Amino acid sequence: MKIGIIGAGNIGGNLTRRLTALGHDVAVANSRGPQTLTELAEETGATPVPVEEAARGAEVVVVTVPLKAVPNLPSGLLAGAAEGVAVVDTGNYYPQQRDGRIAAIEDGGLTESRWTERHLGQPVIKAFNGTYAADLLERHRPAGDPDRMALPVAGDDEAAKRKVRALIDELGFDTVDAGGLDDSWRQQPGTPVYGLREGVDGVTKALAEASPERPADFRG
Repeated sequence: MKIGIIGAGNIGGNLTRRLTALGHDVAVANSRGPQTLTELAEETGATPVPVEEAARGAEVVVVTVPLKAVPNLPSGLLAGAAEGVAVVDTGNYYPQQRDGRIAAIEDGGLTESRWTERHLGQPVIKAFNGTYAADLLERHRPAGDPDRMALPVAGDDEAAKRKVRALIDELGFDTVDAGGLDDSWRQQPGTPVYGLREGVDGVTKALAEASPERPADFRG
């Protein structure tokens, strides 16, 4: 499968490593330009590209940049993607630590991924946002393994969600359907499932126990 990854930080870099190892055709981009991705490309066989070209022909596009950087992504970023592309948002809102206050999220009541979706102009699937980057390399397990972790996945586009869940299964993790994008507050920072390293039952329970009230540490 052709996959575009926008952002080559901890999550983006390790997804590049795992997905190329699984045989996928990965194009990776960051804000500093493809010349800064030579080492990652040599390690993985991924193709470093400018951000504007990352989604070209891609069946899955992973957007894994700081939330504050989302409005600066090029317009028409996803215009060249394959028909039926699944866009994965791994982002989190850290107002005190990094992003500054975003009124549409805090006052307007938008979930973090709904805010990102509006900027991208394309439906998104929220996944990997509460996953430790190292776990992508170290904690994947075959299906049926009692120690296999589960990841929550939220989104409105059911076909795209199925595609993302299948890819996560291939990566070595179970998934739990966390509902539509307006329900994705259940997996935002500060919720019980955020950073949780448990299986399907534990993740399902944690999602059910989440509170819609944003924790003080994650308010601007």
